[in-house]
Parts: sequence; C-alpha cells; structure tokens
Amino acid sequence: MTAIAIEDLVFRYPSGVTALDGVDLRIDPGETVAVIGQNGAGKTTLARHLNGIHRPTSGTVRLDGRDTAERSIASLSASVGYVFQNPAEQLFASTVRADVEFGPRNLGRGEEEARRLADRALEATGLTPFADHHPYHLSPADRKRVALAAVLAMDTPVVVLDEPTTGQDHAAVTRIARIVAALRDEGRTVVAVSHDMDFVAENFARVVVMAQGRVIADGTPGEVFTRSADLERARVEPPQMLRLAAELGWARPVTTVPEFLDALRAGPSGRG
Repeated sequence: MTAIAIEDLVFRYPSGVTALDGVDLRIDPGETVAVIGQNGAGKTTLARHLNGIHRPTSGTVRLDGRDTAERSIASLSASVGYVFQNPAEQLFASTVRADVEFGPRNLGRGEEEARRLADRALEATGLTPFADHHPYHLSPADRKRVALAAVLAMDTPVVVLDEPTTGQDHAAVTRIARIVAALRDEGRTVVAVSHDMDFVAENFARVVVMAQGRVIADGTPGEVFTRSADLERARVEPPQMLRLAAELGWARPVTTVPEFLDALRAGPSGRG
C-alpha cells in the first residue's frame, strides 16, 4: 500500500501568491483523512500535489518513498485517483460508461477487467441505469458521481475527493459515505477536501486543519473539533451535533449523531 510523506512543502503560484507555506504531513496506508479550512487555506493546492498536477516550489512529496517530482502525472495516476470538485475538469466521453472505463483502460487493464471495474463503480455510485447516457445530459450532482465512478474504476490505492458532497442530496451523501467506508475496509487511503463538517466528523478518522497555507491542527474529529481557537482561525464551524451538545450544556463533546444518541441514552453521567 501507499504511504504519503510531505516535508516542508512550499508552493507559489506564478502570480507570486504563496498557497502552501511549509507543510509537513504523513498519511499512512489505509487512513481516512479529511482536510478542512476556509477557501484559500491551501487544501486543494495540497491535494493536487498528490497526483502531480502541482509540483513543489520547494520541499518534497513522496509516495512510498519516491519523490513525486520524479514521476509523470500518468505514472502517479496509477497510485492516486483524484475526483475533481468540478466534474467538467474530468469528463469528456460521449457516454457515462466510456468515461468510467477510460481510467482502467488507460492504466493498461484488459477489456474484460476494465468492464468489470466500471460495472462495480457504476453500481457503487448508483449510476448503472445511466451507463449509456451522455454525462452532460445528467444533472450537475449526477455528473459529480460520474467523476467519482471514473476514479473508483481505476482501483488506485489512494483516492482523493475534492468536496465530494457539494450539491448532493441526503441519499447521495449516504452513498458516498458507504463508498468511503468500503475503500477503508479494502485498506485503501482516502483523502478528502471538504467544507461539510458533519460528513467529515461521521466518516473520517483523522482531520487536518489548514489556515494560510499551513497545517494548524491534526487529530481525531473529537480532538480537532473541540479546539475552538484553531477552528476560529481556520474559519470553520464545528459539526452541528457538537454545537447542539454545547447548547444543551453537555460537558462531553460529541461530533456525530450516534455519539449524541449514546450520550442521550446514558443520561447525565454519559454527558460528562
């Protein structure tokens, strides 16, 4: 499996804006990690270093000990599947199936294997009935799921999700949560950039908080979401369950609905 090691990463855009300012981060194989922070914090810029879209101004990004600067984007795509926030950056084929099959075919999978992987990805994302449709005849939310299916079909050890729940209804968010859990159970690494704190708290074991191009907090949801000063600096609101518990005067921090219900059933002793 693939370990990610980022050391003293600095990235400046041609305009001179410093988007990343000395980021150090290690992600072990099989981790589920959410990266949060306000717009402009450097989250997506950081994520795009994992598949070679961006290259460090200085510092290093290593996958399994190998510097990504020494690898092409095509080579990195076999290790890191990236689901863009905007599916227009990713979709190009005349049918959903062709878009989803393109990744595994491009990675050298045979026709039968590419079709099997595509079928599995279409089923996971609920898109099987739309396999023969043109992607741009679907809704924006469905196109986003096509982009997700296209990456799932590549069967990479690392999957990066950029704002996966944006524009999705509750049923679709629940489906995405199941996909994250399935990837985790398969031992794959999932890195998500997200503004959806409830989705983050419920589906990721680790949360990395960024502000002004730097990592300012890193830990479990329970640890990170109770660090009010860091959240304020990052302009991030804690999950709604944590806010509700605080309004009720509970001392025990809870970040998810199951945790809230457990504390409610336990009575005063279970609320701190």
